[in-house]
This record gives sequence, C-alpha cells and structure tokens, in this order.
Amino acid sequence: MLLGIGAVSAVALVVTSGDGSSDKKPPTESSSSKGRLPSPSLSIPSQLPSELPSLPSGVPSELPSGVESLLPSLASDEVPYYMLRTGDCFDIDDSRPGQAVKRPCDQKHDAEVVTVTELEGAYTTDAALKKAASGLCRDPLDSKAAKQPADTVRGTLVQYPDPAGFKIGIDNVACSLAADDARGNRKLTEPLK
Repeated sequence: MLLGIGAVSAVALVVTSGDGSSDKKPPTESSSSKGRLPSPSLSIPSQLPSELPSLPSGVPSELPSGVESLLPSLASDEVPYYMLRTGDCFDIDDSRPGQAVKRPCDQKHDAEVVTVTELEGAYTTDAALKKAASGLCRDPLDSKAAKQPADTVRGTLVQYPDPAGFKIGIDNVACSLAADDARGNRKLTEPLK
C-alpha cells in the first residue's frame, strides 16, 4: 500500500507498509608579501545610529504563509525532514507535514532514518517526484527491514520535496523505517539493528 501526503510548499511524504532500507583554488601567496604582515585594525564607532534603517518599499515585512515549514525551529527538536540524517529517530505530526520531531532512539519514536539520498534529474510533478523518491529508497529500506526482528517495523516512510521545494533546490529524500504503516499507536523503542 502506498500513501502520499502533500505538504505546504515544502515537502511531500509517502508512507508504505511492508512485512518485516568546488572547484575553488586555495588562496595563493603573493611574492611581494615578504616582510611584515599587515595586522587588522578594529575601530568602534563613537556614536550609534538613533534609528534603524527601514526596508525599501515593496519588500514584505513578514514571511509568506507556508514558508515556516522550510525553516528549522531553533526552540525545539522539530526540523524540516530534509535536515534529518542517517540514524536519526523521530516522530511525525499529521498537522505539520514535512516536519520531524527528533527523538532519542532509545525512547519511543515513530521512525528511524535508514538513509538520506538526493534526487537527480528534472521533475515537475508530485507524481514524478514520488516515483523517483520511492525508487531511491526501495532497496536500502528492504535490506534494512530484512535485518530487523519480526514485527519490529511495519512500514516505510519516504519523505521528499514537492515540486515547489524541488524547484528551489531541496533535493533530499529521507528513507525511514516506521513502527506502524498508518501512523498508529505502535512505536519503536530502540535503534534499528
């Protein structure tokens, strides 16, 4: 069973059930710098401005709605899915698509990231992104699921960007194993094997 969940201009999510994965050059030294090296100088202004500069007209003073799902929340363990790393354990919240609440792996949690990979190519539809992301996750998830004790994991979770997120450069796909296939009451209680 493959279930897709859309996200607010940032990410999309697939839940499936399973049985049982610069080219910059370094600065060069100048041949004329053979003596004393210059030392930086620091000066503090004697007066501070009496008022802060204002934004030019036409620049919005607030973020557009939905953008907050792209930004990490520094006040909690909640992060956008694309900031998850292999081995991270997390909970998901239906009311915050594309977000993950990091949890210690030795405490109750919904899922654990098996691998993070990147989409390559050109995709303009959610269906194309979903198919590509699911394909990238299939083998690693199947392999990891096969190593788990019976009835430990019941589903897979594939988190990928929606077309708007992909267009602005979000290309990470988080492939996770989940305790339940439909975000039920079952939880993982330790790291995956």
